[in-house]
Amino acid sequence: MTGRPTLAVVGATGAVGTVLLRILSQRADIWGDIRLIASPRSAGRKLAVRGEEVEVAALAEEAFDGVDIALFDVPDEVAARWAPVAVAKGAVVVDNSGAFRADPDVPLVVPEVNPHAARRRPRGIVSSPNCTTLTMIVALGALHAEFGLRELVVSSYQAVSGAGHAGVETLRRQLSLVAGTELGTSPGDVRRAVGDDTGPFPEPVALNVVPWAGSLCDDGWSSEEMKVRDESRKILGLPQLPVAVTCVRVPVVTTHSLTVHARFEGEVTVGKAREIMATAPGVVLCDDPAAGEFPTPADVVGTDPTWVGRVRRALDDPTALELFVCGDNLRKGSALNAAQIAELVAAEAD
Repeated sequence: MTGRPTLAVVGATGAVGTVLLRILSQRADIWGDIRLIASPRSAGRKLAVRGEEVEVAALAEEAFDGVDIALFDVPDEVAARWAPVAVAKGAVVVDNSGAFRADPDVPLVVPEVNPHAARRRPRGIVSSPNCTTLTMIVALGALHAEFGLRELVVSSYQAVSGAGHAGVETLRRQLSLVAGTELGTSPGDVRRAVGDDTGPFPEPVALNVVPWAGSLCDDGWSSEEMKVRDESRKILGLPQLPVAVTCVRVPVVTTHSLTVHARFEGEVTVGKAREIMATAPGVVLCDDPAAGEFPTPADVVGTDPTWVGRVRRALDDPTALELFVCGDNLRKGSALNAAQIAELVAAEAD
């Protein structure tokens, strides 16, 4: 790359793409040309980025001519087809989909945890993790660097925006149907009120929690749960790390939350853990239960850091910590991490 690199945003009109354009306008402007690319049906639309209106181009081979870094936020099958095309045109691809995360020749990068991994990319692609993994991994990475992680048990409380525009529209529609009623007091009353149109969720999400996210895998595990396990192992460089995950969808628009039970190699103290997280890049410690202070999605939404609270040592295990973490799944959980990776790659030429 010579001069300011050219960036292409593929999937610019989606839920995460919209947030990404705002982030590109808010962060240090290191980019030359920023091209917006989407499906042919979105071509011709104009979107604001860096205070200017930019016309969206259709996804095609020629759209990548002269592109240095291509940031993909598209479905897995679209990324699988088009990322190699962008690489063949000379671009480094930063991919936000799940298409390449498990590929041993594609690094899975969280800049606060393993920035060095971005430099080795035999396929010309760098992957960004799933939003659920990203909600906890920055804080966990800081603790692992100090204490040495040896086991992880996690439950997620995932916002409906993790399922895209359709997830948000489904929750808002269902809320309008149940608001001001006495529903939620007898079996099946919420289901009857919202009808069979549960959108991308198997059950109603309004006045409810749904213990499922993703698709069915072996032995009753969901794909979302397997992603958290596999991605945590890869990012932290712990291929044998025991990980148990239960993913739950909750009636929150944006911002995932997780409870984390983390066991380490030796005895831990709350004081040291708090010190680590209070000073870790990308982490905010918000932990004063006596004053009613702990992170919640309603407070964290729209912010960039991982927020951590309820820090406790396990009652029956001096090597384990209990945490509650929140992170905006559309910012650090998706768009921001991808933008940070793109900035890492761009900085290599400096």
